[in-house]
Amino acid sequence: MLAEQYEEETGVVVTVDTPGPADYVAKLQAAAQANDMPDVYTAVGATDMAPFYKAGWALRLDDELADGWSDNFTPAVLELTAFPEGNPLEVPAGSYAAYWELATFGLLVQPETAGIDAANPPTTIDEMIDEFNDGTFSVAASLTPSLLQSYASNYMTDEEINATFTGDAPWTTDAWENTFQLLVDLTEGGVIANDALPGGSDDNPTVEKSFFNIQDTGAIFDGSWAVAVAKTTAPDFTDYVSMVLPAASDGDYEPRSPGVTGRGAAVNAKGDHVDEALAFVKWLTEPEQQKVFVDEAGMIPTNPELLDSLAVPDQIAGMASAIGDIQIVPVQLTADVNDAIIRGSQSIVLGEKTVEQVLEEVQTAQDQSS
Repeated sequence: MLAEQYEEETGVVVTVDTPGPADYVAKLQAAAQANDMPDVYTAVGATDMAPFYKAGWALRLDDELADGWSDNFTPAVLELTAFPEGNPLEVPAGSYAAYWELATFGLLVQPETAGIDAANPPTTIDEMIDEFNDGTFSVAASLTPSLLQSYASNYMTDEEINATFTGDAPWTTDAWENTFQLLVDLTEGGVIANDALPGGSDDNPTVEKSFFNIQDTGAIFDGSWAVAVAKTTAPDFTDYVSMVLPAASDGDYEPRSPGVTGRGAAVNAKGDHVDEALAFVKWLTEPEQQKVFVDEAGMIPTNPELLDSLAVPDQIAGMASAIGDIQIVPVQLTADVNDAIIRGSQSIVLGEKTVEQVLEEVQTAQDQSS
């Protein structure tokens, strides 16, 4: 719809190709190897995007941002999206993608199926586990790093979490041990669906399908972008609410969701239409277009004016409430550490490894990444 509107306003034709979420990064890699990259492409997580940025497939946006474009974004978004000097992903410092969605993490809950009172939700993880019906909770293995980063905020400051990600602080600490213990508690509480974490390249779409479409899962951990998935795949299903992840009963700090960028785009610096592509991406981030994403897809915008006046749907209100105190952790996990956490989380839930063994493996991955 926006592409058609842009053509009417400017005469520039934008062709939208939608490869779907499954294997998106692999498809993008294939396009890069074939030297057939699109002029504009969806930017996902920093770890997945780093190889493309390092290979020169993305236009560095810092000059445009400094020339006034930054006014379309909250300072937190700009901080989250910029690669700092010396980042472990070894991406040259700068910003390479523009985002029109600010996302948080939390729980999507069908109150009756999950056994949760939506009007009086649990305030601690222990309460949540006690209240959840058996086998009612699911989280994709690929999202366990985000689940654990969310929970880590109970025990660490943003600076301490960031120091672990950079390799300046160890993973083998009491704080991280307490964090990974969450997986043990969920397992021993009997609330994890099928006693396992779904894995594979389409693990989170599978979890979302079980919640929104099949409706046999009572609660899932996900990003706020999942509400847009529901609007597309199950528009008539609205019997769910969102919640922030409850606090640890023994935490030192108020829990904070990681602040992450949701939908956004990078401009192919090697493309045939660099200027036109940049102009289109800048147009998408203007308040009028961001509001379309809010209204049509339930996204949380990155524009400060819209955020101040935002009236979000009930289904996303709980997650949106976390925006005021999100984590600001500029450095992202390396691919090796991310993979080690995913594998380790699955092993903990299956009872194959202890928290201490998994943290040693994560530390090894961190050391190899440095």
